[in-house]
Amino acid sequence: MGVIVNKENDKNNELSRRIDADLRSKMNGKQKTEDVDKDFVESQEYMSNLKKTGEYGWVWVVLIIIIVIVAIILGTSAKTGN
Repeated sequence: MGVIVNKENDKNNELSRRIDADLRSKMNGKQKTEDVDKDFVESQEYMSNLKKTGEYGWVWVVLIIIIVIVAIILGTSAKTGN
């Protein structure tokens, strides 16, 4: 009985080693391709006609936050019946 269990453990260990080696090789290969294929978005042609956000772009963010807060308040007051 112990021999069978020992053989199964050896098979599991071998499988774990193979999976580990495969994942390591894939990871190393992926890192090499990422170093070569960096995405330089600034240099892409589709970025050439875009404008930067204006000086008052933060106003839109504040307005959206206020709208969300008002919607939450109205939603909770409708549930309570006030």
